[in-house]
Amino acid sequence: MSVESEISRLLDVMPASGRMLTKIVSKPQQSKVIDAPFSPPWNRDSRPIYINFDLWRRLPRGQRDLLILRATSSLTGIKWFKPDLYQGITLAGLLGLTVQTVQGDILGMVASGGLTAIAGYQIWRNNRSVQRELDADEEAIKVALRRGYTEVEAARNLLEGLEGCAQLEGRSSLNFTELIRVQNLKAMANLSPVGVPENVKTRE
Repeated sequence: MSVESEISRLLDVMPASGRMLTKIVSKPQQSKVIDAPFSPPWNRDSRPIYINFDLWRRLPRGQRDLLILRATSSLTGIKWFKPDLYQGITLAGLLGLTVQTVQGDILGMVASGGLTAIAGYQIWRNNRSVQRELDADEEAIKVALRRGYTEVEAARNLLEGLEGCAQLEGRSSLNFTELIRVQNLKAMANLSPVGVPENVKTRE
């Protein structure tokens, strides 16, 4: 497997939005098999997906397909500017901060700045929640259905890919969020009758 041919193949697997908004980058020095770091709103460049192809090539094709689809859905699913309460508060806070700055009102600047920071933090936290991680898995599986996989096949490949990455990275255990993802994927793959409770999904 050459890096160039695999990148070309992965681009074909990805949805159009993923090809437009993300960029696959070879990073042999990283310890992770695949890494799609959280992208801040001021980053206007393509959101990178870093792959250690020395480790990547050890995974079966189906697992690689679902892992790249999952990384893509994770990055394209980040919603900084969709209209909701916290985006409205953030916008109002920024507008108020601008007005107070022009007027030189220190107290008003502090209040507006604090409001903006709190609302911005809530947006950031929502984008890092367990529910968003589960949503990214499920979106990847939906795209995989359009690539010829069944839901059970896709869920199993993503589950095995998640566990396979941990082994290749030399990790003896999964973190909390990964364990929740595993349980949800097992339910989707008909490997477990137990899903993820709603109160767990809403945890940050």
